[in-house]
Amino acid sequence: MKYDLITILGPTATGKTRLAAYLAKKLNGEIISADSRQVYKFMNIGTGKDLADYSVDGVTIPYHLIDVVEPTEEYNLFRFNKDFYLVCDQIKESGKVPFLVGGTGLYLSSVLQNYKLKQADFSEEKKKELERLSEENLRKILIRLKPRQHNITDLRDKKRLITAIQIEKAKHSKIHKGDKPLSSLNIGIKPEREEIKKRITNRLKKRLDEGMIEEVKNLLDRGITQDKLFFFGLEYKYIGLYLNGEINYNDMYQKLNGAIHNFAKRQMTWFRKMEREGLIINWFDGKNYENILSFVEKRIIKDAEPSR
Repeated sequence: MKYDLITILGPTATGKTRLAAYLAKKLNGEIISADSRQVYKFMNIGTGKDLADYSVDGVTIPYHLIDVVEPTEEYNLFRFNKDFYLVCDQIKESGKVPFLVGGTGLYLSSVLQNYKLKQADFSEEKKKELERLSEENLRKILIRLKPRQHNITDLRDKKRLITAIQIEKAKHSKIHKGDKPLSSLNIGIKPEREEIKKRITNRLKKRLDEGMIEEVKNLLDRGITQDKLFFFGLEYKYIGLYLNGEINYNDMYQKLNGAIHNFAKRQMTWFRKMEREGLIINWFDGKNYENILSFVEKRIIKDAEPSR
């Protein structure tokens, strides 16, 4: 196969995992998650791990980079990049096809756009250096690195400020790898906007019914702080506020539902940016798996043919 991997990307609630598992079953593949929160243990419902989706016709598709660290640990772009290449090589050496699947734009870009990151950007020494600065100075550094802030919560919390600065510095210091970049066939899943909105709201109601509040309470019982819940964002932030008595249930639901809708928009903004920078993404609405499989199979064969 000409391609080193197949990537399935798209905004939240579009069925990426289920599609990837179907394709991986047909094409002898294994899945590598590109989700910045699914790496954490004990965070199943809120992060949408949906592990049942990895089962296709009674066969469980192997998956990687899910449940690999404790919620108290730090996981960052550099660590993901290192873990991804290790797992990707192992999958290819076993004769299988790696599928990179997720919606965390920065993680996806680091692979698909061939970042090389400096470990020092995420070192404890650098973190301690930033911790000695005031929140006001940290805000100035972050705004200088990234003038347009989509997530203003990064500006209100010192830990989030430090993490955001480290990520932005890594992005600004990226260089292309000396070796040949990975070749990926990229499939984007993007249903109609109203369909995405409906899926997000229905999924949120379902997850609340399935025990998402209890999941967040369990994290608090394990010693996870409110600050850490803010760091995890979305479900963990707003349910944490609700459990802390700062907002009522209805406010929690309304604010969280709106935040997830806005998150999906930001994801699409990131993917469009990747396209403007030259990355080719083949978009589908995700309804017909057979059509997508046919497209992938034809591209694999066609792109493997020698040019005449």
